[in-house]
Amino acid sequence: MNPPAAQPRLDDARADGASSAARPGVPTGAHVAADPRPLGTLDRPTLSFEFFPPRNPQAAPRLWETVRQLEAVHPDFVSVTYGASGRTRETSRAFVSRLLRETSLSPIAHLTCVGTSRDEITTIVEEFLDEGVRSFLALRGDPPAGQADWQAHPDGLETASALVGLLRDIESRRCGASPAQAVRARVRPLSVAVAAFPRGNAATGGTRAQDVASLLAKQEAGADFAITQVFYDAESYLGLVAEARAAGVVIPIIPGIIPLTDPARLLRTQELTGVPVPRDLLDALGSADDASAAHRIGTRAGVDLVKGVLDGGAPGVHLYTYNKHEAALDLLEGAQLDGSTR
Repeated sequence: MNPPAAQPRLDDARADGASSAARPGVPTGAHVAADPRPLGTLDRPTLSFEFFPPRNPQAAPRLWETVRQLEAVHPDFVSVTYGASGRTRETSRAFVSRLLRETSLSPIAHLTCVGTSRDEITTIVEEFLDEGVRSFLALRGDPPAGQADWQAHPDGLETASALVGLLRDIESRRCGASPAQAVRARVRPLSVAVAAFPRGNAATGGTRAQDVASLLAKQEAGADFAITQVFYDAESYLGLVAEARAAGVVIPIIPGIIPLTDPARLLRTQELTGVPVPRDLLDALGSADDASAAHRIGTRAGVDLVKGVLDGGAPGVHLYTYNKHEAALDLLEGAQLDGSTR
């Protein structure tokens, strides 16, 4: 399989203190995330992390310790989740805003279609843009807890590709606000990521072939790159990429990987995603002599997975941190992605 020809990369430098004079449509004093560079091949894999906003004030200090620990390995970007039906709308925006103000990180804000009208989504996007965000992960989203089936808002969007299209519409409108913005409209100053599903989308009952068709639609709507849902064998990811390329998908597809050290978290992830955890991995973790031995077993399994996808041509890795840095850093060290090769 040929590796993707391009990788997403965000500028390392940040335009701290950028004002509305430098960025039309952005309030004076807003901190602005660096514009994404045009996609191009790098000489190293990209590295990124997912965070979720603190669930309560007591969780914030530990989260920020994780942010600082992971910032030290210079990730290309970090993504910030957004709860079903906008449950964490304000805390997500506040967290992203603080990342922009106080760190060197380039945040990607998650967006979903769940329980939200088109006008409400537009307002949310405008709020993020006013905070200085220039990158989004466009998701259909899962139904809220207790609701079995996904239902679109009566005045909302039904698919992630429609959300990508809305982002591009907002971008064109803002960039076309003055003649000086015409060039910016052509270079697409927003970076838009989408999801991909190596094992098919269990939430919708979709097969991998259906997900490839969906990924192609997202690309046609204006997506720049994709990040996958969790998987546990390199072949699942490589098979998705091969099928996607055969179908005409050319955007980079970054594998999303969870550290494999915590069996309880793995089982919870299985419950949430519908992606089964390999029985042999759970057995190995369960038979370990103690927690340290289980951590070593899970780290080795994670390293093998990371190396498998990178050897197969993956453009980088995106780690689902669950707001914890220890397992992520051990995984990166084992895979030699902790700074020694970056």
